[in-house]
Formats: sequence, structure tokens, C-alpha cells
Amino acid sequence: MKIKRLFTMEGESPYQSMEFENRSSIIRNPDGSVVSEWEKVSVPTDWSQVATDIMAQKYFRKAGIPKHLKVAKERGIPAWLQPSLHDQAKQEQEAAEAKTSGDDSTTSETDAREVFHRLVGCWTYWGYKNNYFDTEEDARAFYDELCHMLANQMAAPNSPQWFNTGLNWAYGLNGPAQGHYHVDQKTEEVIPSKDAYTRPQPHACFIQSVKDDLVREGGIMDLWTREARLFKYGSGTGSNFSDLRGDMEPLSGGGVSSGLMSFLKIGDSAAGAIKSGGTTRRAAKMICH
Repeated sequence: MKIKRLFTMEGESPYQSMEFENRSSIIRNPDGSVVSEWEKVSVPTDWSQVATDIMAQKYFRKAGIPKHLKVAKERGIPAWLQPSLHDQAKQEQEAAEAKTSGDDSTTSETDAREVFHRLVGCWTYWGYKNNYFDTEEDARAFYDELCHMLANQMAAPNSPQWFNTGLNWAYGLNGPAQGHYHVDQKTEEVIPSKDAYTRPQPHACFIQSVKDDLVREGGIMDLWTREARLFKYGSGTGSNFSDLRGDMEPLSGGGVSSGLMSFLKIGDSAAGAIKSGGTTRRAAKMICH
């Protein structure tokens, strides 16, 4: 791809024409009690308070970001697009000099520009690795233009992108596999993801089918596991229960069905308990029957 610059200038910050300011963000319950409070949230000055609250309360990575990072030095990747890794040696050195345990070695995102960099940098990195861009200059233009567009609210990805994309690329975060799959670019085959962050869940709004079976794969109880996986990483889900038998219909074991509503209570409780994206948002859920 060749990328033409429309809003930015080569060699300048994508935020050159913008101003940022620090604000506070507070989410309250109807009774006035505080659900979550963030101070010194840096956002563009022309953002509304609602936009500020959504960024701060929902999309900032709240924990686990290493304070000390180092360049991964990946071959074939430009210096400005290199992934980051946790600099364990620098952390231990700082802890030793300060004579502390090093337990305060992680932090959170507090500036909208950190989020823009995490998202757009990762998109650009993926595109560069897979030869999407004609030249490095095109990749840089892509990065600058999209950062500018996100900051000016000219474009926005879906919620799972805000929650998950770039956490490995920007901060070196990693974790055990969570049952996701992705397409291998070389083989074009769908394969299990080896961890939760290198190939994250950036998708939203799934419709799932449910078999008229209690515990086997694709059945009712298996659905709650699949829904939990989607909710955890910030997506919503709909489920089609049209194959389930109704209340009091006979079962193979001689009993009768408890009916759809009894099972929906389980799903509703699970959706209410899981904080979508790990923040303050209730998981979104739709039912078809």
C-alpha cells in the first residue's frame, strides 16, 4: 500500500496541531457512591467529559504495565516500530538501589496518546511484518495519520481493539492461552493461539449457536465458558437457543426439561459477574429463541 498524508507532516508529531490537558474522571452509582476514580487523565482539550470517562474508565490498561521497557531488537523491523519487552535487569537494579522489593514495578496507562500508540503501533507493526506497505515511509505515514485520526475522533475501532490490541507489542505483556484461534499467515490455516496477547481477541459481537445438550461441546454449559472468554476480553455475544426443548418436554433419562428460562438465569448471572475487558463495563448479551 501507498499511504498519502492528509492531516500530518513527515517528521512532525501526529499531535502537532493539538493540545492535551489533564482531567479527572469519576464514575458514580445512582446513590452517589464512587465506582471508580482516576486523576490526571491526559486527553485532547476538545474531548467531551463523556469521551474522557470512556477512555479512562474502560480503555486504559489499568495494571501490569512494566515501568521499565527495552527494545526487542527484532530483525527487519525499523527502530521506531520495534516491539517492547520488560526490562527485568533495570527493574532489579532500581529495586536494589532503592532497597525495596520491587513490588511497585508496574504502572497503568494515564495518557490517551499511550493508547493511540499501543493500537496504531501494533497495527502498523503487523502490516509491516506482512508486507502491506510499499515502503517504510508509507508505514510511518499510516502510523501518523491514524494516531491523528483517533485523537481527533475521526475514526475509532471496536471495544476489544481498545482493550486488547498492542499490549504485547507496546509493553511486552503475555499470559497463558485462553482458547482463542487465529489464521497463520504462512499456512493460511486456523490454529490455536499460544498465548493471550501476541494474537489477542480484537473482535466484537458474536452470535453463537447452542445444541440441545447439557455438558458436551457446543451444549448449554459449554456456552457459558465460550461467553466468559468473549466477555473477559471486552466483546458482547448473542446466543441462538432455538434448538433447545421447552419447559416440561421429556428428556432421554426419563425426566423433563427445566426449560430455557432456568438456564438463562445462569447466563445472566455470569454476564453480570464478569467485568467486560476487566474494567467497569457489564458484559453485553443478546438472546434469540
